[in-house]
Amino acid sequence: MFNQPQTFFRPDELRREHGRIRADLFNRCRLLLSRSRLAHVFVPIRGMQFLAVITPDEVLFVDSEAYAVRGDEGGRMILLAWQRLAAEPRDSLTAPVSMDVVHYHPDQEQTQRRLMAELPKAVDLLLSRQPMKGRVPVGSMKVVTLMPPDPAPPVSGNTEA
Repeated sequence: MFNQPQTFFRPDELRREHGRIRADLFNRCRLLLSRSRLAHVFVPIRGMQFLAVITPDEVLFVDSEAYAVRGDEGGRMILLAWQRLAAEPRDSLTAPVSMDVVHYHPDQEQTQRRLMAELPKAVDLLLSRQPMKGRVPVGSMKVVTLMPPDPAPPVSGNTEA
């Protein structure tokens, strides 16, 4: 599915809010991870033209059309992330799981609501098609944190007040 290594750019964080994910969705995401040969799973969310990247620590959401180039490397921009999943112990497998919803682009509230509805369908579809261990689509990935450009060097010379 993803034959070439995938690069994802992480922009500066604009906003962080507390959220919760349903236990059944969290458990199915963990099931997908357990079936993967790598430490991440790519989940296409076709109805939104998004890609979810599930890792043990977070779920990244990238828009397939939000592409950027930095230097000689191109990659997709991360728009949202669900972080700190399962940071708190759960008393039950049916208890919702706390998370931080991190916004990397403005006005992503509607996108977040749609993801909560569309991700379960995409995960279920992938689970139904990949029922055996090691059969989840895999490909290598890396996340590049975008840093602001280096400030201009100070101008040397004689300065007078």
